[in-house]
Amino acid sequence: MDPVVPAEATVRLIAFLAIFGGMAALELWSPRLERDELRGAWKSRRWVANLGLVVLSSVILRVAFPAAAVGAALWAQANDFGLLRILEVPPRPAGLLAFVLLDFAVWAEHVASHKVPLFWRFHRVHHVDTAVDVTTGLRFHPVEILASMVWKALVVVLFGAPPFAVLLFEIVLNAGAMFSHSNIRLPGSVDRILRRVIVTPDMHRVHHSSTPAETDTNYGFNFAWWDRLFGTYLAQPAAGHGGMEIGLKAPRGRETTGLFWLLRFPFRRAAQKKPIGK
Repeated sequence: MDPVVPAEATVRLIAFLAIFGGMAALELWSPRLERDELRGAWKSRRWVANLGLVVLSSVILRVAFPAAAVGAALWAQANDFGLLRILEVPPRPAGLLAFVLLDFAVWAEHVASHKVPLFWRFHRVHHVDTAVDVTTGLRFHPVEILASMVWKALVVVLFGAPPFAVLLFEIVLNAGAMFSHSNIRLPGSVDRILRRVIVTPDMHRVHHSSTPAETDTNYGFNFAWWDRLFGTYLAQPAAGHGGMEIGLKAPRGRETTGLFWLLRFPFRRAAQKKPIGK
């Protein structure tokens, strides 16, 4: 058994707390945008709801999938299953290939969550946030989190991804989600260099625009090249980041910051609107 796997939950929790704390501190020290939704009482309500979602989703996920995607990797390893094992790819190249394949799989899943009506109903919970900060990267409905884990486990088993590579990917994916949604200010030159490889906050914030044509872009979480390869990359919003309206045209106001409202939202008629790009 891979020695890192028994401590998988502990490793991920420590990484999460460190990254979340770092991003939150940077947002306070050098915020990119100053919006009412990112200050005071509004921020408190949003954070309670967004963090409540991630806690609830994590508990449900641990009950449904105790070993998460790493467990699927261990099963594939124990049964010598998966394309990378059939092709006898050495461990290090196999780990690198698995990481890249998983990142593409998550990018494709994100695109599907905007195009498939059933998936979109749950993903809209993420997009009705009226601001974008580190907690928005954690704001996903538990049903979407469960579906995502099933998809990742399937990809892990089919390719026989090494357990350590899967654990590393899960940590980096979580870190990438928090970084790309964070309200931190990066120098323009740094942003231009970074977004050649990874998704930056300014790049991903365009995806949270209220304008459908802009929402239908920049789907990446970690690597920035998938959107360029598939023609879904947009460098900047038309109104600029300061003038861009954030959040989809859904019921707006205090209720969109309530945890129970967010849990019920996919089952409301308002969540049945046409998916992006349709």
